[in-house]
Amino acid sequence: MTCVGRRGWMSVVWAATSPESGLFHPVERRSEVEDLSGRFNDLRSRGQGYVEVRLPNREFPVLTLAFRDDHAVVHLMSNTERMSLLMGDGTVPSGAEVEVPIIDDLTAFTGNFVLDTHRAWNLVHDFTQTRSARPRGEWCEL
Repeated sequence: MTCVGRRGWMSVVWAATSPESGLFHPVERRSEVEDLSGRFNDLRSRGQGYVEVRLPNREFPVLTLAFRDDHAVVHLMSNTERMSLLMGDGTVPSGAEVEVPIIDDLTAFTGNFVLDTHRAWNLVHDFTQTRSARPRGEWCEL
């Protein structure tokens, strides 16, 4: 069953960093993808953020996007015990480290797992449209 909003956008369930406080707001919202895009754009204009997205009426998969400036990291939670990290796109050399906010703390990742923020957002957006349980890309199970 898919839920289609008034403008034809499918709905999603998400939680994200609050643009006002800069802290993660864990209360999930159900809205059209357009509202999630708006929040992402607000956070992007502030330079960093953390977003968790899942499909309505399903607990999993959950896709997370953590970004700071032009660098992002994407996690996929398949269930309560299985998490994967998307391999990087070469934006950052494999030996370099980048810090992004995971929930409310800056966490360092090697370039092996860092993507361009625009590419990472496109992947999240594609997930909301295709409803794929495993978005495109090479994943490393943790």
